[in-house]
Amino acid sequence: MQLPPFVLLPQPSSAIGPVPSGVRYRDGLRRLASSYYIRHLWMPVAAWVALTAVLMGLHWDFWLADRVYAMEGHAWTLQSGYLTQDLIHAAGRQASKDAWFVLLLIAIGSALVPAGRQWFRPLTYLLVATLLSTAVVGALKRWTNMDCPWDLLRYGGHHLYYGLFTARPAALGHGQCFPAGHAGAGYAWIALYFFFAATRPRWRGWGLGLGLAVGLVFGIAQQLRGAHFLSHDLWSLMTCWLVALALYRLMLWNRPAPAILRSRP
Repeated sequence: MQLPPFVLLPQPSSAIGPVPSGVRYRDGLRRLASSYYIRHLWMPVAAWVALTAVLMGLHWDFWLADRVYAMEGHAWTLQSGYLTQDLIHAAGRQASKDAWFVLLLIAIGSALVPAGRQWFRPLTYLLVATLLSTAVVGALKRWTNMDCPWDLLRYGGHHLYYGLFTARPAALGHGQCFPAGHAGAGYAWIALYFFFAATRPRWRGWGLGLGLAVGLVFGIAQQLRGAHFLSHDLWSLMTCWLVALALYRLMLWNRPAPAILRSRP
């Protein structure tokens, strides 16, 4: 199978000597302006910035949360619900962890079996991308210092709302609700898009759809529980996408697909 052009990009050859730094710089700028980066980097970033401005700047986060809160009877009645808490939050989080460990076993097996070694690098990419995505989201939660909706006076809590770039009184303690960690555990699987782009390109859309679907289900459940605003999920999605894209560039870019795929029409 012929891989798409964005998987196999020509690289400067070292046989003709070192490439001047100015040439490498111009080449890098040309690549960043390529149609691939426009579709996979600049368009997603532009959409993320625009949606952030609407949700956080124009307070659509509150508009949506107000209606969810009112729908539940002006209380987060689904905070401890079986579907939202036990099934989607607790069991869903465990299922995501289990899937990662199963993938780890498959990757180890591919390294031990000669016929499977061609899959070791793509599987390693998927393992690292999902793990690093959730780790980065977790690190941002500790740094951003923002409350959950259920913590706010507006929704029956005890705190005033402080935005992302607003100084927060130390007496309130440290908030750890932004971006959304549980949604991030789902959106981390959008790395399947890049995994399939390098191994089975016709399936990359299904990989993207699966990652988006799991993240959406996790995120909506948490919004119904009062744990997050929509913008929290949006930032988790963008974080996971950027991590997956960067690791794809580092680990799978210009790498040949497994031989079993190259032999297929």
